[in-house]
Amino acid sequence: MNSPIDRKHTGPRMSKIVRHAGIIYLCGQTSNGKDVTDIAGQTRELLSRIDALLAEAGSDRSLILSATVYLRDISDFGAMNEEWEAWVPAGSAPARTTVETRLASPGLLIEITIVAAAS
Repeated sequence: MNSPIDRKHTGPRMSKIVRHAGIIYLCGQTSNGKDVTDIAGQTRELLSRIDALLAEAGSDRSLILSATVYLRDISDFGAMNEEWEAWVPAGSAPARTTVETRLASPGLLIEITIVAAAS
């Protein structure tokens, strides 16, 4: 039996949310890259975006299965982790990978992609 694929906020390039067979996939989330210029602030901003998208998709941060974190500069790893660890519920840390990479805009310091279970 095939499960339907539900896409939300779909444009010609991507969907912000894709839900299939009880799994939720979020596109990479960033801050706006303009108002907040430090890693802690950008991390907090994008984590709040993740919260909103997960809620819309019928999930929450305690159900995150995996996360991929992209940092412009790996020296921001410690400051990003402080925000991440304050955000992730105790006992609910997902599988996670963090890499250093170029991001789409010079003002962006971080991007996170999430896969979560539906509630």
